[in-house]
Amino acid sequence: MVNSLQIFGKNNESLAAIYLKRQGYHILEQNYRTRMGEIDIIARDNETLAFVEVKSRSSAAFGNPKYAVTLQKQRKISQVALYYLKSTHQSYTRARFDVVAIFSESGRNTIELIKNAFEFSSR
Repeated sequence: MVNSLQIFGKNNESLAAIYLKRQGYHILEQNYRTRMGEIDIIARDNETLAFVEVKSRSSAAFGNPKYAVTLQKQRKISQVALYYLKSTHQSYTRARFDVVAIFSESGRNTIELIKNAFEFSSR
């Protein structure tokens, strides 16, 4: 059963994909899942592969969503990204980690794209 938080998250992931397309990104995968974890969006931005984490908030009670990508989450995304690069034979492709932060309040969305939000994390 899907709850309202999951619906909120999925809607904002779709909103982020639309936003990225308008910024010139080519979406390759959405909700890419492995046994290690998930990456919300994998996209190509010119010659660079972007692994994108989408974070959203509906109130300021928990702070700005762009600060919600913890070191633990960065490690998990890094592992899944490495798996993706190896399994698609793109190990030598230029890649980076972006975050799309969406703040939704009173029916209005504020979207912020943070390119190179964090470096590859293995520990």
